[in-house]
Amino acid sequence: MDDSKELISDESLKKYAELSIRMGINVQKNQLVVIHSDIKHAAFARLVQMAAYEAGASSVVMDWRDEWSARAFYLHAAEEAIDHFPDWKQARVNEWDNAGAAYIHLISESFDVFADISPERISRFQQAYRSKLERYYAKMRSHEARWCLLAVPSFAWAAKVFPHLRKEEALQSLWQVVLHGARADGSHPIEEWENHDRDFESRKRFLNNRQFDALHFTNNQGTDLIVGMPENHAFLGGGVTDTEGVPFFPNIPTEEIFSAPHKHEVNGRIVATKPLVHEGRIIQDISLTFQDGRITSYAAATGQEPLQHLIETDEGARHLGEIALVSSHSPLAQTDMLFYNTLFDENMACHVGLGNASPSNLQHGSSLSEQALEAAGLNTSLLSVNIAFGTEDMKVTGVEKDGQETVLMNDGDFQF
Repeated sequence: MDDSKELISDESLKKYAELSIRMGINVQKNQLVVIHSDIKHAAFARLVQMAAYEAGASSVVMDWRDEWSARAFYLHAAEEAIDHFPDWKQARVNEWDNAGAAYIHLISESFDVFADISPERISRFQQAYRSKLERYYAKMRSHEARWCLLAVPSFAWAAKVFPHLRKEEALQSLWQVVLHGARADGSHPIEEWENHDRDFESRKRFLNNRQFDALHFTNNQGTDLIVGMPENHAFLGGGVTDTEGVPFFPNIPTEEIFSAPHKHEVNGRIVATKPLVHEGRIIQDISLTFQDGRITSYAAATGQEPLQHLIETDEGARHLGEIALVSSHSPLAQTDMLFYNTLFDENMACHVGLGNASPSNLQHGSSLSEQALEAAGLNTSLLSVNIAFGTEDMKVTGVEKDGQETVLMNDGDFQF
């Protein structure tokens, strides 16, 4: 059930929808748009659809899904079905890609739907469809295609964040903080995002010009991690550009500046400061230890089995594909909330990404072969999952090849 229209003004929802189309995927005239949405968010998805048409989309495909149908599949489907992704589904995605589609992913959280599902069956199906859609995910990673993740509150998610409120009040409150964190609740959200992007560009220029040999993260929670960086790495964040030079924002909200570590040069330990929510499961109090880039030990206070399945997705899942700097002083971080949603929680704190690295995080990386990317130190994996470990006392230094250090963050905030 989608009651957003009764709880949040049409004007606010339309601004949010327009932001996803104009700044998120930056739809071009006569472009195909694909909207992936659960059926419970149909009302808001239709607002995004109309915003796309108003921006000049040639056609908008509504790719509906239903989490309860997915639950039935995971529970009752035959073993061979769990390991199979149909060719016709692959062909459909290939046709969208060939047509130059831009993609909107409306995401939310449900905490009980998959709670009693075998993590092993979920992991097997994910491997099946990610293997079949490898080309699609490669286009996402290399920014050959434009895409945007956009959060949509639900009753289940709101009840988790605001357990003390009635469900309608909780959903309304979650919408308010989501719109505020996404910088979408002002009079002119698009202008605010343009200003936000200018700050990103200044910081990215600094980091990309300096080309630090490593980043050193420390705090009082137990994190002490040295992240070696590949030569000619590139920090991205805020807006990016596709291979045709069209700018877009893959995440709304976004507060991170990120790059790809050298997969063999990560050493030390991180202690997560936010839960990881994956496929409806909550994994809390994660700690990871790295040696020569590889996870050598890991633990979670709750969700140890799902964490194990994630890390054992493939060999690449034991290495990092992303390292991100995030201020603890942004409008989103200042809410001081736990959203139980990776998109929001990771944009409140520095984080690492387990698994696949984006070729775009290497200068001219999108034009390099897989062998050249591997030789440069970029990780490959079917997995891509972020774990937040930033704090208000986080210190980050950039380390030069000669050992000289420059403070990049202090007390959780940028110093450049």
